[in-house]
Amino acid sequence: MKRFVIAVLFSLLLLPLASIAFAGGGAGPDKSMLKGVFTEINEAAHTAVLKKDGTGELKDLIIGDQVKPENMRLGKKVLVSMDHDAGENVIKSVSIMFMDLTMQRLLALLVVGLVGGLLSGFIGSGGAFVLTPAMMTLGAPGAVAVASNMCHKFPKAMIGTYKRWKYGQVDLKLAATMAATAIIGVQIGVMIQKYILNHWGNAGSNLYVSVVFVIILVLVGGYVSMDAYKLSKGNSESGNETPKLALMMQKINLPPMMNFKVAKVRISAWVTIPVGLATGMLAATIAVGGFIGVPGMIYVIGASAVVASATELGIAFVMGMWGSIQWGLSGLIDIRLTLLILATSLIGVQLGALGTTYVKDYMIKIVMAATMLIVAVSRGAKIPGYLEALNLLSPLNPTTAAVLESVSFWALIAALATAGGIITVAMIKGMLSARLESKTGIIAEADRA
Repeated sequence: MKRFVIAVLFSLLLLPLASIAFAGGGAGPDKSMLKGVFTEINEAAHTAVLKKDGTGELKDLIIGDQVKPENMRLGKKVLVSMDHDAGENVIKSVSIMFMDLTMQRLLALLVVGLVGGLLSGFIGSGGAFVLTPAMMTLGAPGAVAVASNMCHKFPKAMIGTYKRWKYGQVDLKLAATMAATAIIGVQIGVMIQKYILNHWGNAGSNLYVSVVFVIILVLVGGYVSMDAYKLSKGNSESGNETPKLALMMQKINLPPMMNFKVAKVRISAWVTIPVGLATGMLAATIAVGGFIGVPGMIYVIGASAVVASATELGIAFVMGMWGSIQWGLSGLIDIRLTLLILATSLIGVQLGALGTTYVKDYMIKIVMAATMLIVAVSRGAKIPGYLEALNLLSPLNPTTAAVLESVSFWALIAALATAGGIITVAMIKGMLSARLESKTGIIAEADRA
């Protein structure tokens, strides 16, 4: 076992180096995208001077007709998309990379980090399906939200993994096996996200993140919610039984076969590969891997919800660490967002991990499903605005745009409140029940004595 873990960890160290050498994974935006700071803006002449990030080179640019004036600000780091079809050095769009931090946004990020930490410790996901949309709603571009979220993920996941390991819930061998393929998925996902960013700018990245969020959240959240409902009614597979799909996968006798003691599963290593790849790809493209990794381990591999949620934290640690290196090399991490979210999520993840010891298995699925479906509404309401920004949709009526913004914001608030409320109530009930059982046991022993 020790030799296996050492070999996997060694391969994880080699894969990033190989990817940089052969895939160019650490490269930043291509020539159609420029990063830097505007040192001069002349709206009358439709010209601007950009000081390029990294080199400090001054570049004279022409302001295109589609550029929004509010994004043309001196002294702010921007991502500039060039329109080579319109002529040389013509700006197609400008996006402010790092949003202004007001007191309201600062407090909101601290609250979001706490709830994200609760989710991370409770259901095993990094909580990114709440954190990434929340950062985007507060004003962060999609790529920056994804990058900053991944950066905060791995120290939080490390704490969560340790806490759940102490409770005997983490299958280290399964985590190492899936992380080996997830790291490849991360590399592919980073390249996809960069390709979209380079060709369609922040508007394209925001649209891509939101569409993928809605599709995955609805599909996975819907399936998990139905399963959780059946389990709560006792009409389906109980938390101690293996799902039918997982039983089918375990019958595939394709070497190498692997035994996972904590998960109590014997399965072909080839079954874990697609689950790991999908987890890594989603983690890099939208900063979310847990709601693929956790259901994958439950319904495909056959681990219990408690073990799957705990083991996913170990995988998230590896993915977050490597993803942070990749996004850091591209200069897209907003360290302010990372530190603010991390400050409270480290507290939340320990509380969430504690909560798993007091609740029934299906409660983890209920929290996961409820939060996913509500967040899907929040992200879906933003899609028309992103389509409009890419000229794929006619301009929205101001009233309609305001309603969609309101729906997006309040749906996100509802998701945070739902997740925090369910976890807190379930944890309190579980603790009270455990305390009552302990007192009952003491009284029964005293009576026997």
